[in-house]
Amino acid sequence: MQALELAAERLRLLGAEVTVLDLKEMTLPFCDGGSDYPEYPDVEVMRSHVTESDALVIATPEYHGSVSGVIKNALDLMSFDHLDGKVTGMISVLGGQSNSNALNDLRVIMRWVHAWVIPEQVAIGQAWNAFDSEGNFKDEKLSQRLDAFVKSLFQNTERLRG
Repeated sequence: MQALELAAERLRLLGAEVTVLDLKEMTLPFCDGGSDYPEYPDVEVMRSHVTESDALVIATPEYHGSVSGVIKNALDLMSFDHLDGKVTGMISVLGGQSNSNALNDLRVIMRWVHAWVIPEQVAIGQAWNAFDSEGNFKDEKLSQRLDAFVKSLFQNTERLRG
């Protein structure tokens, strides 16, 4: 969540209006392939936020070499109606060495629903040691990578959705 908050903060500095949805704070069902989940109002809250947004930043932990099941389930609860044409940036955090397994899988998922995934992405290895006590990156190169990521997301959103 720290990486997502940093990205949100930097997007706001560029003038973007940002809403962060924390899936830990939401009550979402397991996707059963249906489209209606009236007993879970957070499904509609999530769908509405995504539908109204011009761009998405999806941040996922990498578990067992892939995207988090929670993120995948949340995406499965949405359809092309919600995700088609969304400019999307992706961030992953993992405990081991930085790699792009989760990001590669997420890129395929988002392309499948016709989102526009920016080429820049951020993978944060050894996340347990990546942030200082104030929540900023310890590694300046990682901070610069996030800056480039945010700038690309902002500029591509203006071009594609502006």
